[in-house]
Amino acid sequence: MPAVLARMAEAGLDAMVLRPSIDQRYVTGWQPEGFLVLVPGREPVLAAGPEEAAELLPAGAARVAVDGEMRARELFALRVQADLVLASAVLGPLRARKRPSEVAAVGRAAEAADRVLAVARELPWYGATEEGMARRLTGESGAPGVVAVTVAAGENTARSCHTSTSRVINPGDAVQIHVTARYGGYHAVASRGFVVAEPPEDFDALHAVLLTARDAALAAVRPGATAADVHTAAWTVLDDSGYGPYTATGTGHGIGLDPRETPRLAPGDGTPLEPGMTLVVAPGVHVPDLYGARVGDVVECTLSGVRPMNLAAPALHVLDP
Repeated sequence: MPAVLARMAEAGLDAMVLRPSIDQRYVTGWQPEGFLVLVPGREPVLAAGPEEAAELLPAGAARVAVDGEMRARELFALRVQADLVLASAVLGPLRARKRPSEVAAVGRAAEAADRVLAVARELPWYGATEEGMARRLTGESGAPGVVAVTVAAGENTARSCHTSTSRVINPGDAVQIHVTARYGGYHAVASRGFVVAEPPEDFDALHAVLLTARDAALAAVRPGATAADVHTAAWTVLDDSGYGPYTATGTGHGIGLDPRETPRLAPGDGTPLEPGMTLVVAPGVHVPDLYGARVGDVVECTLSGVRPMNLAAPALHVLDP
């Protein structure tokens, strides 16, 4: 809380109003029912609703930050005669740099995601469907906090975003598994490429290049580098190998209370990396109508460089049919 109030003062904010949201949870450490009103120099107050919050705003407030999830009727109820800015402009940079307890929670979520991938290596895949295997991995992993598992097979791996379907998995298929897990409200993900029985033609070569790009991106994660630098490191490897036209537009993003946070590991994001940032580094290649792969890990930026938080082996694994 003191850090938030200090940043508000630096930004020239007279007040901040947060409805029940992830930003409010970040500030309070829990999820209260009500509207949190923050004013520099005062104790934070929780109001029952926007009308009550309006009564707590300083008279003559000229600049007020509001929750990005604020609804229109709630904004009208605040009756603010001031310049409005999004609270995320103040809270985003604070949320990006995690406290040790937050990093630990992300690490526990990463362990759960790794457990799902470990179970995937032990199951029979031939004749199952994407949907069926996604459900089975969610239920049989025994990992706490698994939020979602997505399985893509064959030509469906060529889609950067995919929802598991009734597509039947056969020997010779590439398979992509993406796991999202949560611990104490904090998220982690893991993405890995597999093949059933044997890889499709040239898929092992594509995957080898992808791992080289991943290693280049991980090596670029260090204090002072920018988010765009991490993307450029991965993209250069992929482009030099001829896969540039088939790469994703970004290489990853921040992660924490939201599965997708700032910064974006993408062109144009000049956010300097700082110790305590937790990031998803996930370069991908998707060849239309053929196949694709993505290797995604959660990492922490530390004073000495990158610290991987997922321990699942990144190498291409052959699943038993």
